[in-house]
Amino acid sequence: MKRKVTKAIFPVAGMGTRFLPATKSIPKEIMTLVDRPLIQYAIDEARAAGIREFIFVTSRGKSALEDYFDDAPELENALRKAGKTAMLEMLKTTNMDSGAIAYVRQNRALGLGHAVWCARRLVGNEPFAVILTDDVIAAEKPCLQQMMEAYAETGGNMVAIMEVPPEKASSYGILDIADDMGAIVRARGMVEKPAPADAPSNLAVIGRYILTPRIMQHLHRLKAGTGGEIQLTDAIAEEIAQGDPVYGFRFRGQRFDCGSKPGFLQATVAFGLARDDLREEFAQYLAHMTAVQKAAE
Repeated sequence: MKRKVTKAIFPVAGMGTRFLPATKSIPKEIMTLVDRPLIQYAIDEARAAGIREFIFVTSRGKSALEDYFDDAPELENALRKAGKTAMLEMLKTTNMDSGAIAYVRQNRALGLGHAVWCARRLVGNEPFAVILTDDVIAAEKPCLQQMMEAYAETGGNMVAIMEVPPEKASSYGILDIADDMGAIVRARGMVEKPAPADAPSNLAVIGRYILTPRIMQHLHRLKAGTGGEIQLTDAIAEEIAQGDPVYGFRFRGQRFDCGSKPGFLQATVAFGLARDDLREEFAQYLAHMTAVQKAAE
C-alpha cells in the first residue's frame, strides 16, 4: 500500500553567495520574484500537492526566513484599520499554522544529501518530498502535484526530470534510463554531474523529489562524493542498486534556475508578463528596450 506524502523538506541552509551583496543581510530564499519571495512559490506548490508538514533545513543567519511565516499583528491591524482587505487577505496566505512548520539546523555545509539527512527524525518512517527553492516552475498544474498523481500509480521514488543540452550535463544529476514510458521513465542508474561524454542520457534531475524513508539510511552510510559533498543523487542511486524502483517524471511546465542571476531575471520577466495587472505596461517597456537596443547596434 502506497502511503500518502504529507511531509516536505526544504533545504534552505545555503549562503547564496552568487547573489552577494544582497544575501549578506537577507536569505536568498526571501529574495522576491515580482512580489513574492522564492520560498512562497515553493510553499504554495507544496500546499497544492497536499503537503501538511513543512520542514526547513536552515543555518545561521536565516532568522528572516523564520520571521516571514509568523503572524504580523501590527501590520495586520494597520491594514484592517485602513480598510485594505485585499492586502490583508494576501498577507494571511504567508502565515503558517502553529506546528505545521519545523526548523532543523545544518551546522556544516556538507551538501544536499546531508541537508536532507538532517531532517531524518522529523520524517520518521514516512515517504517525503524535497523541494529546492532555487528551481521555480511555472506550470498550469504545480509540478509537485503532477508528481503526486504519478506517484499514486507507481510508488517507489520519483524525481522531476527535464531534457538538457549535452554540454549542460555536468551541472546536473543525469538518469540512466531502463524503460521510457513517456511522462514516466524507470531509471537504471543515476550519475551526478558527469562529463558530457559520460552522460548516460540527456534527462537531468531538477529540484523536486518524492522519496522513501530508506533514502535516509543510505544517506547515513554515504561518504562525501562529487565536490566533497554528500550527494542526494548517490543515495537515490543506491536505491536502484538494491532493486528498489526509481522513476523520473517529465513534468509539464517551465523551470527557471533562480539560483543564478540570468535565471532569476528570466523568471522575473516570465512571471511579470503572466500577471494581468502588470502585463501591458511591462510588455510595452520590454518592447521599447528591445527597439532601443536594436537601434544602437
